[in-house]
Formats: sequence, structure tokens, C-alpha cells
Amino acid sequence: MALDVREIARRAAARVLAERGTRPTPAPAVRAVSAEAPRASASSAPTKPPRLEVRAEPRGDSRKLVLGTCLADTPDGGVLRVPAGAIVTPLAAEEAHRRHIRIERGEHDGGRRIAVGCDHGGFALKQELLGWLRALGHQPVDFGTRDENPVDYPDFARAVAEAVAGGQCELGIVIDGAGIGSAIAANKVPGVRAATCCDVAMAKNAREHNYANVLSLGAKMIQRSVAEEIVRTFLATAHGEARHGKRVAKITEIERRYMKGPGSGVHA
Repeated sequence: MALDVREIARRAAARVLAERGTRPTPAPAVRAVSAEAPRASASSAPTKPPRLEVRAEPRGDSRKLVLGTCLADTPDGGVLRVPAGAIVTPLAAEEAHRRHIRIERGEHDGGRRIAVGCDHGGFALKQELLGWLRALGHQPVDFGTRDENPVDYPDFARAVAEAVAGGQCELGIVIDGAGIGSAIAANKVPGVRAATCCDVAMAKNAREHNYANVLSLGAKMIQRSVAEEIVRTFLATAHGEARHGKRVAKITEIERRYMKGPGSGVHA
């Protein structure tokens, strides 16, 4: 009997189709997800996380440290708001001045840490000053001197200036007989802008226009009541507008030009 090849092929094909009909095939949706998975993963990759304004550092206290990288997302001429007790590193402060960024602090729940130092001529005023600062809610850090025995004012001015430039304290106050020598000594520390102030107007100008971070007082030049008002004004006055910051940045550039060692920046 002659074989009908076409019939045999037809029946075989029918059996194959019948068998396939009894087996579930992968759902198109599953295949589509599988095929698109690599592209979906790439498009949904997490974006670069925003930089934190502050980060904690093991410094023996609970304050925050503001780093130079914290300013990356702040536009030039903008404002970076940080907690009241945060420490702005010298490099962060330098970057802020270079880009005309104003650093603003929040409410002072625990007050500022303020470095205070004097020579023998400023001792009596310093003792009163410590009480004023505590009454205002601040935290004075006393670098001496401890009595009225003769000492050299540059030693104490340097201690205060280094505490401010290094970020241990936010601001500093130095006192001697005239307030001039301590200011000169403090200004030799990179990052410090010390201003001798004899009245409230000078204190306000020093902070607003010059971004002074160390106040110098002449104990023999001003009355106690005037000294207290100067201190209050100096602490209450914020940095001025960006146009002032631009000029302060030029002061910093002069400082950096003549420094012999690595620059330490400026502290706000």
C-alpha cells in the first residue's frame, strides 16, 4: 500500500499542536517584565541623595559639624541655615565666603560657645563679662588670665583666636588695657577677624560689614555699662548682605596670599 506522506505529516502536526495546547505557555506580561527589567532598573535608579547640612562628629559633645561639602547644594549668594550649636569648620567658612553664602544659625537653645581671654589689665572686666554672657544664655569658655598678676596679652589673645578659628567656639572676646594689642595678636591667626570696638556703632559695623568673629575691648578706655552694650550688640548682630561678604572674601584672599603654611580658612 502506498504511503500518503502528506497525510502522515498532517496527523503528526495535529498531535504536536494538541500536545502544545495542553501545556501552559509563559504569560506575555511576565516575558514583558523580564525583557524590560534591565531598562526599568536603570531608569529607576535612586538619584544622588541630597547632602546633609550638618553631620555629627565624635568631638566629645553633641554639637554638629558643618563641613565644606554641606554647601554643595547651596547656590552662590544664598543662605545656609544650621542649628544654633553647630560648629562651622574653617574650610566650610572659607567656602561660604568665597561663594558669598551667608550662614545663619537657628534659635540659640543652649547659647553660643564664646571664647574669652584677657591680660591683667582686662581681668576685672572679664570677670563681669563672664556673668553677662551667662545671663544672656551663652556658654563662655574662660582662657584666662586668672588674676591681676602681670602677663603678656598675646598669649591669651592667641588662645582665644585659635579656639575660634579651630571651631571650638563660635565667637571670641579679648580684653586688655586699650583693646588694640589683643586685636593685632588675634588677627595673626588665620581665619580670625578681630575688631576693637569702643561703642555700639562700631560693634554693629564690625559684625554686619566686616563679619568680625572676635571682639576686642579696652578695659581702660570704656565704662562698664558701655562695654556691656557693646557685647550685647556684637552678639546680636548678624552678618550683612552678600555685598559685604564679597569684600570680606577679599580680605581672606590677602590673608591666604601671605600665609607661609597651609591655609586654614576663615570661621564664620
